[in-house]
Amino acid sequence: MRTNLQHLDKIKVAAVSYLNTKPLLYGVKRSPALLSQMELIEDFPSKIGKMLVDNEVDLGLIPVAYIPQLKDWKIVSNYCIGSVGPVETVCLFSEVPVEQIETVILDYQSFSSINLCKVIFAHFWKKKVTYQKATPGYIDQIKGTTAGVIIGDRVFEQKYGLHPQKYIYDLAEVWTSFTGLPFMMAAWIANKPLPAAFIHDFDLANKVGLDNLAAVSKENPYGYFDLETYYREKISYQVTEDKMKALDLFLNLMKQTETETEIQDTSN
Repeated sequence: MRTNLQHLDKIKVAAVSYLNTKPLLYGVKRSPALLSQMELIEDFPSKIGKMLVDNEVDLGLIPVAYIPQLKDWKIVSNYCIGSVGPVETVCLFSEVPVEQIETVILDYQSFSSINLCKVIFAHFWKKKVTYQKATPGYIDQIKGTTAGVIIGDRVFEQKYGLHPQKYIYDLAEVWTSFTGLPFMMAAWIANKPLPAAFIHDFDLANKVGLDNLAAVSKENPYGYFDLETYYREKISYQVTEDKMKALDLFLNLMKQTETETEIQDTSN
């Protein structure tokens, strides 16, 4: 159990491994002073969120839907993964319109996005559906009246690949259209007090990539989508007052929705 940083050699930091986090990590990975104080772990969102909840790491760029599971938590950076309208990489894919969807498969790599999907169905679209836990390869099961949530880089591949679904709903765009608010998908959250000097330098390092998006994009060539356009127009990286309002609303709606939904486990 990691409870006292005074006895730790390095601060354990976990971050989402998707393309949208590359600008935030660009400066961090180029700071010898920071790297000497920390151990960086990169993985998919639901995994690193669980690591912060289980106190295996001290700071994480984690899905905000994990916040209710944290005993102690604090957003410690001015930067996050957010959106103001369409975000491109959090989508519901379907062969039929929302009115005809009966089952939704929930991306196993996600946590905030699958909860956002449930909030949207319950409170905005006001439609009851059956939810299923996804397993690897689940994208092939999106057919007929079965839809599926896909997040991250795989959205580009599905949307711009050879066989995209007919209906693609950008869940961040749906959220903003109903609430008039932006959305915060992930934030730098600490589960214990961290040294102020480290947090200050860490925050400045996050800004380095945002000030050099062309260099970040060049370093991460990607065939499906122009990354610099994606970073500048689709992702909103600043933590703002409106994003914090959106976070409060999302967590409240998520709590209400949890008591109303049941998820089927089809992995057996």
